[in-house]
Amino acid sequence: MIPQIDKEIGISIYTTNPSSISGKIKQNENDFLVREVLSEKAIDSFDNLDGHAVYLLKKSGIDTNHALINIEKRYGLVLKALGLKDAHAQTEQYVYTYKKLDSLAEIEGKKYSAKRIGFVKKPISKKDMLGNIFEIKVSDLNEPLPSFTDDEKILNFFGYQRFGSKRPITHLVGKSIIKGNYEEALDYLLNFSSKYDSEKNNQFRKLISERKSESEIIELLPYSMDIERNLLKQLSKDKDPKNAIRSIPLSLRRFYIQAYQSFLFNKTLSLAYEFEEELFLSTVDDVCFDKNSILGKFENDPNQRLAIPLIGHSYYKKSRFDYYIKKILDDELLTPKDFFIKDFQEISVDGGFRNASINYLNLNINENLIKFQLSRGSYATIVLREILKPENPLDCGF
Repeated sequence: MIPQIDKEIGISIYTTNPSSISGKIKQNENDFLVREVLSEKAIDSFDNLDGHAVYLLKKSGIDTNHALINIEKRYGLVLKALGLKDAHAQTEQYVYTYKKLDSLAEIEGKKYSAKRIGFVKKPISKKDMLGNIFEIKVSDLNEPLPSFTDDEKILNFFGYQRFGSKRPITHLVGKSIIKGNYEEALDYLLNFSSKYDSEKNNQFRKLISERKSESEIIELLPYSMDIERNLLKQLSKDKDPKNAIRSIPLSLRRFYIQAYQSFLFNKTLSLAYEFEEELFLSTVDDVCFDKNSILGKFENDPNQRLAIPLIGHSYYKKSRFDYYIKKILDDELLTPKDFFIKDFQEISVDGGFRNASINYLNLNINENLIKFQLSRGSYATIVLREILKPENPLDCGF
């Protein structure tokens, strides 16, 4: 049986057979370890002279966005990341300065540290990242973990974190912005209470929704509600919802639109699988990624992997998935052109492609410990979802 939260983020199927197992992840931050893997070519390009500084950021109990915002506020150093890591894990990732400037050798915060490991002549990019290595401890098992091999086929869904986990609203905010309904977007961000969230957080949402003025509530909000606090400060000066949306950091505004794009991708994969489309092998006229992640047409190359369109204003229609995408967009009352956002052109999305299935390597299950490596952009929780099939994913730490 598919959990309700899965359906809410566009996932309505499993592709593997084992039954549900009672087990939990992320019971403490040491239970979930993530390390980014860079290509040898990228690592060999580091030197100790000058250019763009590269840091190894180690963190726990804080997500990447908040760690980088905190570093900028404390040290005045603007850092970019290759990928986003959530707060409920112990993570190691590479970050870099986009501009050539004087940089600190080491940075320390309560929940993070960053050590400069060298300089590069041009900024590293996502193309330099091979993927992530995961080590995950599963607690409270009611039976042994099932045998699982590298041959099991798993679709490349976007995971729970993409949508806000216990408060899955990021895609709903994105959809509201795309539709030009800025009041609704603010309502999701400020007032929406989730049945998956803590009672304490929902009480804060109730206080926000019942406020008589913005100023009376701002100082009551916890540090974790920094987006809400900043929005209320903006609304206390200017009631225009469009300006309030504009006050949100650009990276987060983009994230909301991309989250909705991700939701539509999940829906596309689910619907195509239900209609028995072949999603694990490519065929004539398909668009594919080759072994170097370069996009091209099907060439009967066993190293090619099927790519599925991501919806945007320049969406590619000439694929066997257009039927499913058109059906989903009709249900959503949208067209690809709507993803060009006139009021916020800087967060418009033009579309693209994503692997249909997950390419995972070196899977090892030993008692309650699961280890594997994933390509960039794939979610460990989606692999774990297929192994455990939890009845209540968010209660189990997903």
